[in-house]
Amino acid sequence: MSPKPIHVLNGPNLNLLGVREPEVYGRDTLADIEAACRARASAHGRDLVFRQSNHEGELIDWLHEARENAALVLFNPGAYTHTSVALRDAVAAIAIPVIEIHLSNPAAREAFRHVSHVAPVAKGVIAGFGAHSYILAIDAAAVLLTAAERPGS
Repeated sequence: MSPKPIHVLNGPNLNLLGVREPEVYGRDTLADIEAACRARASAHGRDLVFRQSNHEGELIDWLHEARENAALVLFNPGAYTHTSVALRDAVAAIAIPVIEIHLSNPAAREAFRHVSHVAPVAKGVIAGFGAHSYILAIDAAAVLLTAAERPGS
């Protein structure tokens, strides 16, 4: 039986990557990031489910779905990071690890971006490395999943 996939969930406005504030978010598109993630996950023997939505409720539904169908979630909640208690509660409600991801470093930006509602219930946070934040998150996921799948873990 093949292992459960890693779910990569992306929040609002990330569909505009490559054209939206490239000085902040870089020139990589979400499709570029997805391709890089699939290649890196494959190198670790993992499949991916990669999704983006501008709708909070859809992200919540996908987190609930991941509870049964994913080994782990990599989550870039976008601006919902700083506003959504509902997403925080959805992350807390699922029994699998969630790694929060950001292209930019929210702590180095506007004050309203300094608080994450998701981070306190996430396994960890990777931020500030542009599109490479996703690759670092996949590597971290592989380490966590390998350790969890060892006999006696």
